[in-house]
Amino acid sequence: MLTPERLQPAAGAPLLIAPGRLLRPDGVREGWAVAVQDGRFAQVAPAAELRAACPGAPLLELPQHLLMPGLVDTHTHLTQSFGKALAFGEPSEIFKRIWVPMEGVLDERAAYLSAKLAALESLRGGFTTVVDAGTRSEEGLGGVAQAAREAGIRCVLGLICNDAGNTEGEAGVRRILDRAAAFLRGFEHDPLVHPSLAISIPEAASDRMLHDVAALAKEAGRRFQTHVNEHLAAVERSLVARGLRPLELLHAVGALNDSALLAHATLLTHRELGLLQGSGAAVAYNPVASAWKGNAVLDAGMLQLLSVPFGLGTDGTRADAFRLMDAAETTQRLTHGLANGDSSCGAGWTWLDHGTHRGADAAGLGALTGRIEAGLAADFLLVDLDVPELLPSWDLGWELVRLANRDQIDAVFVNGALRLWQGWPVDWDARALMREVAGVARRDVARAPLQRVHPVSDAHRAQHAPAAGR
Repeated sequence: MLTPERLQPAAGAPLLIAPGRLLRPDGVREGWAVAVQDGRFAQVAPAAELRAACPGAPLLELPQHLLMPGLVDTHTHLTQSFGKALAFGEPSEIFKRIWVPMEGVLDERAAYLSAKLAALESLRGGFTTVVDAGTRSEEGLGGVAQAAREAGIRCVLGLICNDAGNTEGEAGVRRILDRAAAFLRGFEHDPLVHPSLAISIPEAASDRMLHDVAALAKEAGRRFQTHVNEHLAAVERSLVARGLRPLELLHAVGALNDSALLAHATLLTHRELGLLQGSGAAVAYNPVASAWKGNAVLDAGMLQLLSVPFGLGTDGTRADAFRLMDAAETTQRLTHGLANGDSSCGAGWTWLDHGTHRGADAAGLGALTGRIEAGLAADFLLVDLDVPELLPSWDLGWELVRLANRDQIDAVFVNGALRLWQGWPVDWDARALMREVAGVARRDVARAPLQRVHPVSDAHRAQHAPAAGR
C-alpha cells in the first residue's frame, strides 16, 4: 500500500519510483523509472537501467500510477483568494470594483494568509508552479513570498512597478526602478521564489517605465508581466490616451521582447499578431477567465501556429489544473473549432504540453522545471490511474485533459519534497490556516470599499425565478 512514509526516504538517500506510466514531452512511457535526490531528478530511464545504476536501493513500484510533471499556472493573483465568488457574474474590469479595493486593505498577515490559501488550492489542483502577477497590498509582498515557501510551491513573484500616479518626477522614477533592481537581486538564489517585474496594464505606466522595467527583467533573465487586451475598455482607453493599442504600445516603447509574459492577449488584431510573432514574448492563455469575466477568447491555436510561446493560466478563477486543461480545449473548440469543423482542437496533447513543459517555458522556468528529465527540479505528481473514469484507457494523454480529476492526485512533489498527500500538506496544519482565514477574510471584505453590480445567486433567484419554481 502506498503511504506518505514510503515517499520520504531517509536523509541523503535517493527516492526511486517505477510508475506504471511516465509522462515525457513526447508522450506517455511504460516501463520507466526515476531517481530523485537533492531536489532534482538524478536519473530518468527504463526501470532496468535505473536498477542497475542504483544496486541495493529500494525501488518503489507503482503500477497503477502515472508520474507526470506538475502543472504550471502562468497567470494568477495569490492575494485575491479572499474574494473568489464575489467576482461571479460581474461585468468586465472587476479589478476596479473588487480586486483593487480588496487587496488595498490587506496588511502583511492578511496577504500572507490569502497567498498561502491560494498556494494550498493550487497544490491540491496539481499546480507545482504559479506565476503571481503582483499584489496591490503595500505591505504584502514579503508575506506572499513567505507563504509560497511555507506551502512549498514554486512561485514566479511579480513586483508591480506602475508609475502613472508618480508626482515626484525623476526622483519617483528612480525610486521605483531602484526598488525593482533590489527586488530582483533579493531573490536571485531563492530555491522556490523567482522574482519578476510587473506593470498592471500598459496604461498604468509611462513609456519610459515600460521600457526600463522590461529591460531590467530581460537583463536579469526574469519575466516582465503585464495584462494586455483583457477587456475592450482597456483597448479603447489605450487608444484614447496613447493612440496605440496596448500590445502596439509595448512594441513602440521596446517592451515587447523575450522577457515579456502577456496575460490574456485577447482581442488581437492581425497587426498585433504580427508584432507578437517573433518578438519572443510569451502569453498566458486564461480560458476560464475569458468565460467568466472577459470580452473575448484568445485563439490559442493561432499562437501555436505562429510559434508564440504560451502557457495556461487561471487568473485566480479556480486552482484546478485538470479542469483548466479541459476548459482550454473546450473554449478553443466553442469559439474557433466549431466554426471551421475542427473537431480535434489540439488533440489533447496541445493543452497537456502547454500546461506542463511549454507552460514552464512561458513562465521563464523551462530550464528548471516542467519536464521529467535528469537534472531538472523534481516537481511532479503521482496520479492514481485505477479509477472507473480511466477504464478502459485508450488515449491517456487526451484522457488527462478530458476525464482526469484532482482527487486522483495522491502525491504532489516540489523541488524533490513531498508537499501534499491526498490533498493535504504533510508538514503544516492546513486546517489551522483555514480557520484563521475564515475570520480575517470576513474582516477585510467587510471593510474594503467593494462595489458589486449583481446580487449573489440566492438573491438573484428571489428576484427572477418564476413563482412556481421557488
